[in-house]
Amino acid sequence: MEMFHVKPRWLFLKITCDDGTVGWGEPVVEGRAQTVEAAVKEIARYLIGQDPRDIEKHWQIIYRGNFYRNGPILTSALSGVEQALWDILGKHLNIPVWRLLGGKVRDRIRMYGWVSMEPTGDYIDSYAKCINENVEGFTAYKTCPIPPMQMIEQPNVLHAIRDNIVRLREKVDKRIDVALDFHGRCTPAVSRRLIHMIEDVDIMFIEEPVLPGDVAALKLVSSSTSIPIATGERLFTRWQFNDLIEQQSVAIIQPDISHCGGIFEARKIAAMAEARNIAVAPHCPLGPIALASCLQFASCTPNFLCQEHLTLGHDYLKVPFQVKEGYVDVPHLPGLGIEVDEEKVRAGIFAGDWPTPQFRLKDGSFAEW
Repeated sequence: MEMFHVKPRWLFLKITCDDGTVGWGEPVVEGRAQTVEAAVKEIARYLIGQDPRDIEKHWQIIYRGNFYRNGPILTSALSGVEQALWDILGKHLNIPVWRLLGGKVRDRIRMYGWVSMEPTGDYIDSYAKCINENVEGFTAYKTCPIPPMQMIEQPNVLHAIRDNIVRLREKVDKRIDVALDFHGRCTPAVSRRLIHMIEDVDIMFIEEPVLPGDVAALKLVSSSTSIPIATGERLFTRWQFNDLIEQQSVAIIQPDISHCGGIFEARKIAAMAEARNIAVAPHCPLGPIALASCLQFASCTPNFLCQEHLTLGHDYLKVPFQVKEGYVDVPHLPGLGIEVDEEKVRAGIFAGDWPTPQFRLKDGSFAEW
């Protein structure tokens, strides 16, 4: 089991079997990659010498075999290992992972783009132009319009945010959906007030209107608006998603397949959500191996909505994913359906010390990033 910290902030895992079969995974927590690396090394003490095809057995032992469970470090380490094991099994059987999870339910996968939105709004015209002229043909984009926020924010700040959102939505082609990421920066009180101010704006969904884990606050927010609410990137395993889904606190869940427990765990979470008519839009601001895992998941998941991405693999894959009219075709190569370019990987190695951005309020106190 070999790991590579690669720019800009990713950790790749390569597992090699005794017959030469290689599987790739992406076990990483942004800003804690070195800690996850240590967790993978601990997992290796158990996994080396085992049959890689017994994926569920290994998952249960790695997750439940110690007294302490859950948390972003353990589940992210486990997620990357699990991805690599599915890659190995698919290559061993010469079929894509989605075939092993019940077969495909679609022929192509809807992707969405991302634009960074300055809180001043000075760049809205250029962002709208970028969205409208996107060569990939994305039918949806997401942006974060929220600056560092106080627990109870001033009305003039909220009105400025609303004005920026309205301007962006007016300038973007109506055939392109616009989603907003609040990034957990608002308290429930601020979020409810701001969402009420944009209720008449055509928004696809609002992501993380409050910090994750507070199901009551999410339900309070979602019940106060007709705009679909999404969350889930900072939740781990089906146990943390259970109350969120059972109480129907959101319209969209966003498990991160490099954090939540892996491909099959995400599929279990999606099945729980399907019973409550909740859509799934996996979180993925990570590298091409994480994206490949998401695309395998999307191929076989009925309630999949759309896929976030930061890269299409031009950086570390021999053949990057191709977007046509905003969609990627269901992958058909064995395993995760990718061929990692190890020369590029080794050229992209760095120390793995990417720092999480830090926000401060005007008085110098901490603000959520």
